Amino acid sequence: MKSSIPKVLHEVAGRSLVGHAVAAAQELKPDHLTVVIGHGRDLVAAHLTETAPGVTTAVQEQQLGTGHAVGVALEQLPELDGVVVVTYGDVPLLTGDTLHALADRHVADGNAVTVLTAEVADPTGYGRIVREADGAVRAIVEHKDADAQTRAIKEINSGIYAFDAAVLRDGLSRITTQNAQGELYLTDVLGLARQDGRRVGAVVTDDPWQTEGVNDRVQLAAMNRELNRRVAEKWMRSGVTMIDPATTFIDVTVVLERDVVLRPGVQLRGATEVAAGAEVGPDSTLIDTVVGPGASVVRTHADGAQIGEGATIGPFTYLRPGTVLEAKSKAGAYVEIKKSTVGAGAKVPHLTYVGDATIGEGANIGAGTIFANYDGVDKHPTTVGKHVFVGSDSVLVAPVELADGSYVAAGSTVVSGTEPGELAVARGRQRNIAGWVARKRPGSKTAAAAEAAASDTGDGDKGEQP
Repeated sequence: MKSSIPKVLHEVAGRSLVGHAVAAAQELKPDHLTVVIGHGRDLVAAHLTETAPGVTTAVQEQQLGTGHAVGVALEQLPELDGVVVVTYGDVPLLTGDTLHALADRHVADGNAVTVLTAEVADPTGYGRIVREADGAVRAIVEHKDADAQTRAIKEINSGIYAFDAAVLRDGLSRITTQNAQGELYLTDVLGLARQDGRRVGAVVTDDPWQTEGVNDRVQLAAMNRELNRRVAEKWMRSGVTMIDPATTFIDVTVVLERDVVLRPGVQLRGATEVAAGAEVGPDSTLIDTVVGPGASVVRTHADGAQIGEGATIGPFTYLRPGTVLEAKSKAGAYVEIKKSTVGAGAKVPHLTYVGDATIGEGANIGAGTIFANYDGVDKHPTTVGKHVFVGSDSVLVAPVELADGSYVAAGSTVVSGTEPGELAVARGRQRNIAGWVARKRPGSKTAAAAEAAASDTGDGDKGEQP
């Protein structure tokens, strides 16, 4: 990956590679779920603690092969009976349904080992499935150990298996490093099972993407595209409209309801939820944001916000964490809101910054208003009451409280509160200085315009109608 980030922590559709692997495995409801970690173990372990607290980890100090890795995991667990499923940490499209099918077939057929396989156009780098004439699995041969005839086989080993626990323990105790890489191959357990006269079966998936791993950023991007296509298709079949699915990106953790409309250029990330009838986009990014029924969100970046039913947001709006917009409220063009509540039906139409504030029901915040919440050391709150009207180009210097039904005159800098029904005027008295342009800007275009205007209005016959 050429990265300081361990490979399995790179993300596909909003979830780490190992997160996808764990999510699929958890659908089996296993008695034990263990992740073998090595490179970047501290980062991977911390990530798993945060995202999958029920999972245990086993440290593989030296990477001595897949067989060695499974042996390390078994050493961390009590002696197991029944089925042991082994999967990889870098196959993000693998589903729980496929693992169920693998485990169910394994039990139903009475197999010692069952392997998940796929037919692919280019099997380079994968182990090949070598079958008997009757179709039974005879062996899995790694690419580096395969001759030309074996390399021509298109059926590949996914590296995903179901084992009988006793067969797995016995096989791991007998495998050796006599191969091209000098490693302990888990695949050799299958050969030993066959030698012992045990049954080895295979489940061929008709979806090769589920067996695809990620080894570089090109493959990572391909996985993102494919998984996003599948996520988009799932939601469209559930009643969501996407005008252009190719430019709509949805994390696997997002929840959408029926009759949502997503316009081009939309990214929905994290724990975002969009309720029925809401429209998002174009050109909007929502992170961990909840959008209420029938809301409209246009050209907006929202992170950790709650948008109420029928609210109107955008365009060019920035909603920061802690923002709550109640039903039928508005945050318009070039508005930034942080850690604030905008009450039901209240409007912040344009060119305004709102921070650490509570805006009451039906209030109207004029264009160019600044909620000055920071004094250089601490943040302070502002409270705007119900149906308050704040005139354009005003500054509300926190802490300050405007009572219900009060007004603020345009251009005011408000440093103290109001009582109900009061008008706050906090600005200097206007003074016009006659002849200033002629004295200070002689010969300029403005001086010429002023002179012409004065001539037009002051030199004619006042008895005539203009």
